[in-house]
Amino acid sequence: MSSLWTKIIGQDRAVERLRQFATTNVQSFLFVGPEGCGKELAARIFATTLITQNDNDDTREADLIMRGEFSDVNEIFRVGAAVDAEEAEGVVLQSSTTPLEAKIKVIIIHEVHLMRDAAAVRLLKTIEEPAKQIIFILLADQIVPSLTTLNSRCVTINFSRLTDEDVSASLISEGVFPDTALTVAKASQGNLDRARLLVTDSHLLRRQRSFATIATRLDGTGAAVIKIVAELVEQLDQAASALVIRHEREIKELEERVALTGERGSGRKTIAERHKRELRKLRTDELRSGLGQFAKTYSDLICAQPDLIDGEEIMQSIQLIHKTIKSLGLNANETLALHALLLQCPSLSDVSRTNTALVV
Repeated sequence: MSSLWTKIIGQDRAVERLRQFATTNVQSFLFVGPEGCGKELAARIFATTLITQNDNDDTREADLIMRGEFSDVNEIFRVGAAVDAEEAEGVVLQSSTTPLEAKIKVIIIHEVHLMRDAAAVRLLKTIEEPAKQIIFILLADQIVPSLTTLNSRCVTINFSRLTDEDVSASLISEGVFPDTALTVAKASQGNLDRARLLVTDSHLLRRQRSFATIATRLDGTGAAVIKIVAELVEQLDQAASALVIRHEREIKELEERVALTGERGSGRKTIAERHKRELRKLRTDELRSGLGQFAKTYSDLICAQPDLIDGEEIMQSIQLIHKTIKSLGLNANETLALHALLLQCPSLSDVSRTNTALVV
């Protein structure tokens, strides 16, 4: 038996505050921090401590909550590009029902930074004055204007981005070789979940090179863009292969458990939905990381040659890349987004020829 809190790394201050709040009467919390910082896991652990009144990892409730299968811990995930008013109405209805097993019900709402204004307004009264048996935990990557009012009604717990050292140390403790752990930690950009997947990703270096060389492979033609995008999409598929294998193993374990115990309500639908979210998130994370490398190629050129004749066009391309990165979190079609982006980006080969001609 050990404490569930030992699963959280690099967030000592947040964990300390949550331990303190576990014995108070506060009913609404807002966890804020970047993707992969551990706030989702912390929300489940906090829910466990509220329901069981301890942080032991060997209880039935802890096992079910960690797997997202406990009846009195409801996790709300957006279906479309944002949490909308209809989904908010569903939260309100859930908060009006009584717990089935525990004394309280915990409602965890993911990605509230993507909540529409109408949804925030609909939830405000419910979160401001929740029923006595309801605890809300809202999760956000950042505080945005639509959250200002909700934020004022919650206790905010801030989570910082994990350092490369934090991620690397965690991987090493799980048996990863130190050199590999450090390389993967840097590529993960502070996202421990992503780092664990990258450890088994034999295509990582090839994928990084592909994104880093996009600008030199563009030639101003649609044919080149189609070829590059097809290659990138294929590499995203390869990046997901390790996760697909893990998902297949989880389904097999579920089927074996059902056959052994004959349990009803085995959670097939819940697992299928989680698998779909995890695959979508992995592809989005890898695409964001790769486009970040693409943007860095242009940025490095601007830094090295601040008087570049095509400097303004390159700066506009960097802005377009970051705009595309932002749109990926809204369920954008990745192939169409890449086509639209690359058709507007200059080739570094053309830039080099232009500047060489001017020097001559």
